[in-house]
Amino acid sequence: MAHYRLSTKEQQTKVGNLQVSGTTSAAFTQELNMDAFRFSISWARLIPSGKLKDGVNKEGVQFYNDLIDELLANDIQPSMTLYHWDHPQFLEAEYGGFLSPRIIEDFRDFARVCFEEFGDRVKMWTTINEPYIMTIAGYDQGNKAAGRCSKWVSEKCQAGDSSTEPYIVSHNVLLAHAAAVDEFRKCNKTSHDGQIGIVLSPRWFEPFHSDSIDDKEAAERALAFEIGWHLDPVIHGDYPEMVKKYAGDKLPSFTVEESNMLKNSSDFVGINYYTARFAAHIPHIDPAKPRFKTDHHVKWSLTNHTGHNIGLGDERGIILSHPEGLRKVLNYIKDRYNNMPVYIKENGINDIDDGTRLREDVLKDAFRIEYHDTHFQQLHKAIVEDGCDVRGYYAWSLIDNFEWEHGYTARFGLYYVDFINGGLIRYPKDSVKWFKRFLTRVIGETREEDFEEMPLVEGNKTLQEELRFENWAGFFVSANQSLRAEEDHRCAFGFPYSRFVNIA
Repeated sequence: MAHYRLSTKEQQTKVGNLQVSGTTSAAFTQELNMDAFRFSISWARLIPSGKLKDGVNKEGVQFYNDLIDELLANDIQPSMTLYHWDHPQFLEAEYGGFLSPRIIEDFRDFARVCFEEFGDRVKMWTTINEPYIMTIAGYDQGNKAAGRCSKWVSEKCQAGDSSTEPYIVSHNVLLAHAAAVDEFRKCNKTSHDGQIGIVLSPRWFEPFHSDSIDDKEAAERALAFEIGWHLDPVIHGDYPEMVKKYAGDKLPSFTVEESNMLKNSSDFVGINYYTARFAAHIPHIDPAKPRFKTDHHVKWSLTNHTGHNIGLGDERGIILSHPEGLRKVLNYIKDRYNNMPVYIKENGINDIDDGTRLREDVLKDAFRIEYHDTHFQQLHKAIVEDGCDVRGYYAWSLIDNFEWEHGYTARFGLYYVDFINGGLIRYPKDSVKWFKRFLTRVIGETREEDFEEMPLVEGNKTLQEELRFENWAGFFVSANQSLRAEEDHRCAFGFPYSRFVNIA
């Protein structure tokens, strides 16, 4: 959901009373008893111009090699994302980035370099992070890069067409994904047990009025656009019929060759789940103001027809906690996509810090503990009761980061980062203690007194009390943070991620 750039030379952290300088990814992940670390590659750090013919930055390659090697030396599996919304400015200036199909082959070259340089040690790969968010926020709403939208949508947008560009960008994103997967599967330098997939970011949708057939259908349409728009092509090779119906001739079509390349181009689906919305049917839209957001005749809201909130946490602004939505999203994928393997690639909640709050107050994050606790309960039910094939979980995020247009005011981290006083010193929040004890319990080492000290939420049964962990064998919980960084060659694939941590 966000990116935070780290300097390997200038970081400092505090674990307990110990202050440490240097690379902290492995140290933090170990401290939490987690066994995998998700990060993203910066295309511009690897290939500054975006074009392989212009050369690869050797220092960038070394940056990522150092990170990967340190993770592995500490028994932490690296999970690498190729694209988290940052392509080189040269490509944006030359042909408009993902607005042009020219980016597909440049992305193929970038992916091939990554597979050749890092594929012998990285076994889990994802191509594109959250294509829906990058497409809509970047080209319909204009509040994220590339900051394009119709002028009537936002005066901040200098250019764009909210009606057509989201579909064009999304189409090219899907074809870039397929090109990268094609390279991955014919490359001879990656691990034989590596896997590759795409990461979606669905909200769950409930009908605004539970008795309204129109609103129930609106919720189905919202899910078709949030999930099916990108998952149908990578599984079946084409867009869902509902998306075709409502997008009309604005939706590009795939050639037979493109469809065949897309089909089954994801070994698993990554899910970033945070929250949910109510969906209401909109019978009429303004033909003078066409845009993606209204094409499917759905209006989102935080409250339903009775004024009931979709979840807790409106005081934090970005996310309302609706853990039941995670279970429902997983079942939606199980039922419609033949129970394909799923990894929860992001799940977490922010805290608002306007710069006036004391650090000690921010460290007391009982709401975050409750968020993860309740989401784990629903995740457990999805796996054990519903049979959803979920193989891993990454918490967002390891440390506080720069959260796009929200800057440093939205703190998602398990570790607090002091952005003001220099040195970027990190401090563990209460959720760090909770995760550490939760995961120690999972592998059977926690003493009873550990649970007596564990931060609890008043009136809420903890996951440790609720669940029998022998049901979790083969599941892993991992740290998640966006980092970035480059070189040149060609690579292979496959990986049984059911084994990262044997929880019993």
